[in-house]
Amino acid sequence: MANQQNKQSAVKRIIVTGGGTGGHIFPAIAIANAIREINADVEILFVGAKGKMEMEKVPQAGYKIEGVDIAGFNRSAIWKNYALPFKLIKSYFQVKKIFKEFQPDAVIGVGGYASFPVVQYAQSKKIKSFIHESNSFAGKSNIILGKKATTVYVASKGMEKFFPAEKIKVTGNPVRKNIKTGLVDRAQALEFFDLSADKKTVFVTGGSLGAKTINEAIADQIDLFKKEDVQLIWQTGKLFAATAAAYAVDNKNIWVNSFISNMEMAYAAADIVVSRAGAMACAELAVMGKPVIFVPYPHAAEDHQTKNAQNYVEQQAAQMIPDYLAKEFLVPKVIELLKDEAARAMMKQNIKTLAITDADQEIARDILDKI
Repeated sequence: MANQQNKQSAVKRIIVTGGGTGGHIFPAIAIANAIREINADVEILFVGAKGKMEMEKVPQAGYKIEGVDIAGFNRSAIWKNYALPFKLIKSYFQVKKIFKEFQPDAVIGVGGYASFPVVQYAQSKKIKSFIHESNSFAGKSNIILGKKATTVYVASKGMEKFFPAEKIKVTGNPVRKNIKTGLVDRAQALEFFDLSADKKTVFVTGGSLGAKTINEAIADQIDLFKKEDVQLIWQTGKLFAATAAAYAVDNKNIWVNSFISNMEMAYAAADIVVSRAGAMACAELAVMGKPVIFVPYPHAAEDHQTKNAQNYVEQQAAQMIPDYLAKEFLVPKVIELLKDEAARAMMKQNIKTLAITDADQEIARDILDKI
C-alpha cells in the first residue's frame, strides 16, 4: 500500500489556465503538449472561463477542461459589471473545489479571465505558479500575479518594468506544433481550400474572434480581388461570417469560414497574409516566413499591437496600415505587394530571422525542473 502511495505521489499534476482568444489558448496547448512529450506521465487539467472558446478548443486538443464562472471588467458599459463581484466569489469556491479534487503540484497561467483566480488561489496555497506573458506590454492581472510567481516567461527583453527581474525568463512565444513543423507545401494547401495553384493567394485573418475593420475593408473593395483574379482565404470570426460567405457564392476565388482549425494550411497557401499584430500572430508568421501586412488593433493595452508591428516594419520584415486607414488603403496595398516579388522576397527572408521555434520546449523543461 505504501509503495502504491509513493508511486501515485510521484506523478506530477499541473493545471493550465487562461484563454478567451486563440492568442492565449494555443500557446497554452503548445506548452501542455511539450510537457507531455518530455514526461508522458504528467497529469494536465485545463481551467477556463465558461462560455469562452477554450471550452471548445481545449477538448479538441485532447485535454480535459473545467469551467469557472468568471468575466472581465466591462469598460465600455460600466452598468454591466453589477454581477462581477458575485462571479468572483462564485469562481473562488469553484477554483477551491477544483484544487481540492485535482491536488496540483503547479499552475501555469497564460492570461485570460480564468487565469487570475486560479493562479491567485495557487499562490495563496504556496503552490508553485508559472506565468507566460506573450506581449511586450504586460496585462494588469499578470503584473499582479508576477510578484509571487515562481517564474515569469516572456517573449522579449525589457520586461523588468512589469515583473521582478529575478523571476523573468526570456523564452519567446510558443507556436502550435502543426505550424512549427511546416510540413505542408503550397500545392497541398491550395488543394485543401479547393483553390488554384496558378493564382496569387491572400490569407486574411483578424484572429480567432475576427476583426471588424479588416473584414469591412476587404468587403468594401472585394471587386479589386476579382479584377486582379486574386484568390482569398478569409477567416472572418463568427459575427462577419454570413456577410462574407455571400461574396463567395458566385466567386470561386474566395474561401470563407468563421474559424480555421488548420492554420498551417492557410499560411502555406498564402502569398501574403493580412493580420492583426497580436504577439502570437507575429510569432506564427515569423516561423512560417510569410510576407504580412499588419493592421494593429488600436485599442490593445498601451497600443502594444502597433508596437509589435513597428518592430517588424523597422526590420523590413512586414508592412503596416493603421486601423483607421484600412478601409481605404488595405486592399490596394495588398494588390501592390502581390505585384512586387522583390519586396515579398525581402520580407520573407527578414521575418524568418525573428522566428523562435523552441519556446514551448524551453518553458516545459524549466517547469518540470522546478516541480
